Amino acid sequence: MRAPRKSERLVAVLAFENVQLLDVAGPVQTFASANELVRDAGGAPFRIVVASRRGGVVRTSAGLPLLTMPIGRAFGEADIDTLMLPGGPGVHEVLKDHWITNWVRNKFSSSRRIASVCTGAFLLAETGLLKGRRATTHWKSCSRFQERYPDVHVERDPIYLRDGRIWTSAGVTAGIDLSLALIEEDLGRQVAMQVARHLVVFLNRPGGQSQFSAPLEAQAQAAVGNAPNHFAPLHGWIAEHVADDLRVERLAEQAGMSARTFARIYAAKMGITPARMVEKIRVEAVRRNLEETDLPIKRIAALCGFGQEERLRRAFARQVGTTPADYRRRF
Repeated sequence: MRAPRKSERLVAVLAFENVQLLDVAGPVQTFASANELVRDAGGAPFRIVVASRRGGVVRTSAGLPLLTMPIGRAFGEADIDTLMLPGGPGVHEVLKDHWITNWVRNKFSSSRRIASVCTGAFLLAETGLLKGRRATTHWKSCSRFQERYPDVHVERDPIYLRDGRIWTSAGVTAGIDLSLALIEEDLGRQVAMQVARHLVVFLNRPGGQSQFSAPLEAQAQAAVGNAPNHFAPLHGWIAEHVADDLRVERLAEQAGMSARTFARIYAAKMGITPARMVEKIRVEAVRRNLEETDLPIKRIAALCGFGQEERLRRAFARQVGTTPADYRRRF
């Protein structure tokens, strides 16, 4: 492999058997699109290499094969600018490969930054590089991740986050959001937005945005065990009446139960209190208003049932991790 030009940033993506296809293809295409859109006399800003320990064909979890370069020949003595670790079902087998974990740990010392996508955070944590740091991964794997790596501060909600030179992201398509953030750091927000438009990405999501919406979360939780979703109509009703008085007594009446019985059954079924679900659905409504209207935040607070703007700010910080004003600016 030729050495990168002085102005060229080497982006290395580590593949392995049963890697998640989109964890690799999403970031690769995002950086490739930046190359297509930003070329100067010196050429493209990124050199992208997909490598595996032995090289050759690597099977993805989707069944589609990837042709990779062997790590030794792919990089040699070249400095890696951005090392990306995708996830997938095969990552847990890779954790047993001490050669790989040592290689990642050693390369981090000479790389500018390292980033994991989805369950690639497991490989990153196995190296010890995440000890004492903040990290995220696919929402479905957060509990398993925290149990295996108790010395990592796991944040379950963000799409991606940064702790120093280390970036981690949520599942699958979040790798595109992460890559856009890396491109923004390198080439500026205008270029990142151009890439997002080129990829027909609906929104260039900020890292603090939740991995999934409140209604989807409610539907998924209620469907655990394939049981009937008794609370689906209630959640739809809440979404249509976010400005109303939604105390537990009113919700219980709507569900046809006594307040005490409703609160007990709801918490057992949903794993969350009725009040917290109401807050989540109201914050979802706030997000839509911030994205789609120019209404003052004070007015949005009233329309979405928060009453006072300060109550909205506190709830928004809990659920989204940023302020309403910053969220609106980013979107």
